[in-house]
Amino acid sequence: MTLDDLRELDPSQIGSWPVVPKLAVLLILLIAVIFLGYWFDWRNQLQQLDSARQKEQQLRTSFLGKQKQAVNLDAYREQLATIEEEFGEMLKQLPNKSEMEGLLTDINQAGLGRGLQFVLFKPAQSEAMSEFYAELPISIKITGNYHEMGSFASDVSQLPRIVTLSNISLKKSKGGQLEMDATARTYRYLDDAEVAAQRNAARKAKQGGRRR
Repeated sequence: MTLDDLRELDPSQIGSWPVVPKLAVLLILLIAVIFLGYWFDWRNQLQQLDSARQKEQQLRTSFLGKQKQAVNLDAYREQLATIEEEFGEMLKQLPNKSEMEGLLTDINQAGLGRGLQFVLFKPAQSEAMSEFYAELPISIKITGNYHEMGSFASDVSQLPRIVTLSNISLKKSKGGQLEMDATARTYRYLDDAEVAAQRNAARKAKQGGRRR
């Protein structure tokens, strides 16, 4: 069939057309129906289906995560109990406010007991406050021989309360002895009122930051 034959076909007499043009028209109509159906209906349904599949995957992931947590719940509880126990043991190594004076005396006596001479023993005027504990730095300067200072550092580390030595510097002093400058840091746990005050201050600071 030539192009001229196609031009001579009467659109109102499609039933009398040859087979090939009829099939061509039917194929075009089928493609048009499929395209229109996709564009006006199936496309939205496919998008909804894809969204539903994504939500299903999210729910499945969430379910598996919660299932894993449920399976490990007893282990988490045991771990939490262990952490709380260890935290309690650590708190026992921190003096309370009334015991701080005794701890300072212990540090002083540790040096004097080793034959060291304190040139300076000056606790800071204020403590550095954290959420659960307070830190008190003490500037110290002592003179003695190397062995005595080593024994003093060992004695301090073995005190029943937590005490650390930092910023240590050694130099020779008059008389051939050594002079050590250091910062001893002691810690105490806060009482309930102090903990509440710290949390309240932190909450106010956070709210102030949000307003800005």
